[in-house]
Amino acid sequence: MALTDALNQDLKTAMKAHDRISLDTIRGIKTALTNAKIAEGHELSEDEERGILATQLKQRKESLEQFEAGKRQDLVDQTKAEITIVEKYLPAQLDEAAIAKLVAESISTVGATSAKQFGLVMKDLMPKVKGQADGAVVSRIVREQLNS
Repeated sequence: MALTDALNQDLKTAMKAHDRISLDTIRGIKTALTNAKIAEGHELSEDEERGILATQLKQRKESLEQFEAGKRQDLVDQTKAEITIVEKYLPAQLDEAAIAKLVAESISTVGATSAKQFGLVMKDLMPKVKGQADGAVVSRIVREQLNS
């Protein structure tokens, strides 16, 4: 479990440096992983761990939007720092060109010809990009390609 080892090592480093944001963020990630492990009743696979990290990232991005809308700069800065920490444990995010290429491949794989087959394309595509792309971006690109 390389992720757990990395989290434990970074937790120690954050404790020694008295880095409160890193400490709280890493503890939150570890808690989410532990809760998922208990809920599943087995050790988590790398895909499951990436899914949990992606959820953690998504939650923070949604919070960031709310804090920006509420003009809470203190919370915006803290949340941006947390996002950077969570992203460190995720694989590199795909850019829109790479996502568009994968979308085109999935469309041809499932033989989708209209927007009505959006669900089929997403079902085929999401396991391929899990943890590497935001679902909203993937959804937008799928809709664009199916409508063109």
